[in-house]
Amino acid sequence: MSQSTDPERIDTRRHVQAHLESLRGSGVEWLPAGVLPPPSTTQGGDTVQAAVTLFELGNDKQVAAAKPAPPAEERRQSLKLLAETVKGCTRCSELARTRTQTVFGVGAIDPPICFVGEAPGATEDAKGEPFVGDAGQLLNRIIVACGFRREEVYICNIIKCRPPGNRLPLADEAGNCREYLERQLELVRPQYICALGACAAQNLLDTKAPIGRLRGHFQDYRGIPVLCTYHPAYLLRTPEKKKDVWEDMKKLLVRMGRPVPAK
Repeated sequence: MSQSTDPERIDTRRHVQAHLESLRGSGVEWLPAGVLPPPSTTQGGDTVQAAVTLFELGNDKQVAAAKPAPPAEERRQSLKLLAETVKGCTRCSELARTRTQTVFGVGAIDPPICFVGEAPGATEDAKGEPFVGDAGQLLNRIIVACGFRREEVYICNIIKCRPPGNRLPLADEAGNCREYLERQLELVRPQYICALGACAAQNLLDTKAPIGRLRGHFQDYRGIPVLCTYHPAYLLRTPEKKKDVWEDMKKLLVRMGRPVPAK
């Protein structure tokens, strides 16, 4: 039987293509070389050329080589440039008109974890830094309880401007800011992400699942493990849920291989 009609070869390629389509649908655009299958495999004595690249699925380009991350200082400078771009953004006319300033993000490059919220509030809009109001003070206590310091993690929001009246971000507002968020996370390169609240979790993961279903389970954002939990502002209104957040944080620490502090 010719190689082009070998059913084993066709079946293998079909399975690989289906897997890669699934990855691409999840937002994965490239894979590190170490996780790619070898360029050819052998079945029944015949060489099978594996479809190992997302790009090959649509346009027959060659396998994309894994690129090492740029140096931290280079990425830090790129973050500053991105923040300047965000500062002048007027994609959302209402937000650009009503904000005091944009609120980009704060923290370390290559952090063990990045906390992602929904949007700046009034205090954040005034100070230009995420999570510095009452909810931010509670987040600080959560960070410390987990054995971290605020300056060694990274903190940002789905959108970079305060919605009027602290309302939830609209879908088009989150969509307008998505490019900035994706580039921000690409440059920061957190080992883990903690999505705070339904708005952050749903927008980051592109899902409509409620936070009650998402929390406590690990999700995936472009190869980065994501744990979803309740937003600190919700905890201020519903303090009995703090125990649920602590259970989520313990799961995260265990996954990270870090000690779980006694509480």
